[in-house]
Amino acid sequence: MSARLRLVTDRAAVAGAPPPAADQLGEEALHEEPGPGAARCLGLYAKLAAGVTVVTARGEDGPLGMTVSAVTSLSARPPLLLACLRDGSRTFAAVRARRVFAVHLLREEQQELAGRFASPTTTAAERFAGTETRQVLGVPVLAGALAWSVCLTEDVRRYGDHHLVVGRVAAVHVGGGRPLLWHDRRFGALTEPVPDAAG
Repeated sequence: MSARLRLVTDRAAVAGAPPPAADQLGEEALHEEPGPGAARCLGLYAKLAAGVTVVTARGEDGPLGMTVSAVTSLSARPPLLLACLRDGSRTFAAVRARRVFAVHLLREEQQELAGRFASPTTTAAERFAGTETRQVLGVPVLAGALAWSVCLTEDVRRYGDHHLVVGRVAAVHVGGGRPLLWHDRRFGALTEPVPDAAG
């Protein structure tokens, strides 16, 4: 045990409180470590396979949207989704302001659509150009997605350069087909047959 850790334990004993648990001491030590560089962390994150989604919202001047790979289910009762949106994006600003957004799980043949909504040089109008949409609860919903949901924003919390957005599912549609995947900085697809589902 280091001198610093002994000092922490001794102070707690003097104050009449129980000494901190071993896992608390370990957590303190971890927070003091510089940690790996961003490039190594991004290398790790690239190995996480994920379905490719597009998040859309209604902005002041029209529809907005962005490609997102960090979306996951959070709860079934109540039905909650969790999306990680980049700080500073116009789509995130609209989600936070309007408190409603749509999440689309893309099909494997929608790589071009995913790339268009991910491009930093593509305008909002160009992202939606040629793509059929309809309004559901005031937000644009893209036609042809494998599945989509419209969510009411429950909570927003910032962590680093992203925000965690928790949405309560208010409308949902599930179609049939195969999902578009993202792994190791490239698009991919499942190799096993996927049964059709409707909902």
